[in-house]
Order: sequence, then C-alpha cells, then structure tokens
Amino acid sequence: MKLWLVRHGQTEANVAGLYSGHSETVLTTRGIQQAQAVGEMLKAAPFDKVLCSALGRAQHTAKLIVAGRSLTPEVEPLLNEMHFGDWEMRHHRDLQREDAANYAAWCADWQNVVPTNGEGFQAFSLRVEQLITRLHTMNDAQNVLLVSHQGVLSLLIARLMQMPSASLWHFLIEQGAWSMLERFDNFVTLRTLNNRAPWQANLLPAV
Repeated sequence: MKLWLVRHGQTEANVAGLYSGHSETVLTTRGIQQAQAVGEMLKAAPFDKVLCSALGRAQHTAKLIVAGRSLTPEVEPLLNEMHFGDWEMRHHRDLQREDAANYAAWCADWQNVVPTNGEGFQAFSLRVEQLITRLHTMNDAQNVLLVSHQGVLSLLIARLMQMPSASLWHFLIEQGAWSMLERFDNFVTLRTLNNRAPWQANLLPAV
C-alpha cells in the first residue's frame, strides 16, 4: 500500500500565527493555489481512496486536489488536528499573558501537560494509533490519499516508521507539497517528503 500525504493549504490562522486545531479557518488565496498545484502534481497518481479530516480546510484541499476525478473524499475524524481547547485561535503572545502558568508548563513538557480544556498529546497519539490500525486493515485500496494537518501527518510518519512519538518534530510537513510512504508486510519506507515535482509512474526508485 502507498500512502500519499498532503497537508491542507495555507489558512488565515496560519498567516496570523494562531493555534487552530479544531477551529474552522478558511484557505487563503495562496492556500487554494497550493491545493490546486498539488492536484496538478498528483493528477497521474492512481488513488483508490481519499480520506480527509472533518475540518473544512482539509476537506476543501482534498476536493481541489481530486477535482475532475470520479473520487469523493471520505471524512475521517481520526485525521483531525489536535484540539487546543481554550487556546484555539489564540496567539502564543496572548497565552503567555492570559494562561501563563499552564502555557509555560505545556511548552516545557508538551507530551504530558494538557492545553487548558483541550486534547493532550497522549490522547492525540492514541487517536493517531487508531488511524494506523484502520490503515493496516484497509485491504481494498493500494493508493490512499490522506489530506490532514501538520501534527497528524508528522506523528503518523514517525509511528509508521516505528519511531518514538517525539520524533514527529523530524518531519516538517510543508503546504503545497506531497509526501508518500510505502507499506510492506513488516516495515514502512518513506519514499519522498515535501515533493513538489509531478508524480509519474516508476519515477521513484524501486526499494
């Protein structure tokens, strides 16, 4: 199975530097152009299934990528970004004033401290593990496009490659690009990360 990973296009919250886990924030003009560009890059990719998060920015991106194809993106809430609770749509400078103690604790120990009224990293990691279980049991598709978010896709790569959860920081997922992993019986290979070239059959070297 090949897993094709795409982060949603740029949003208004991205531009403003706000935490936007479960909050709705629309794609900017640039974000729409990024999604359309990825669609052009991947127009020859043989997708069997398209999964996207339940958040509007991911759904919009997915629809733009597969526009013109007989594919309908399937909403999968397990692909949702981490929920930041009271910190949603807030800038870090605001949180340093308004929720200083908990924000400082979270910055110092993000794996264990939970954002105020939000989703902790341990719960988020469990959700990504549930996503991996679903992918491992998905035998009816060989090429699956996943349109999601920075945190989800970074952690997904790390865990599929059997790396510790904290290794997600090694995998920055850029907007306007595509990545791909290939799953074999006993291991997963990261074939390409943040690619901006058009995909062609047999373009990537064989393992």
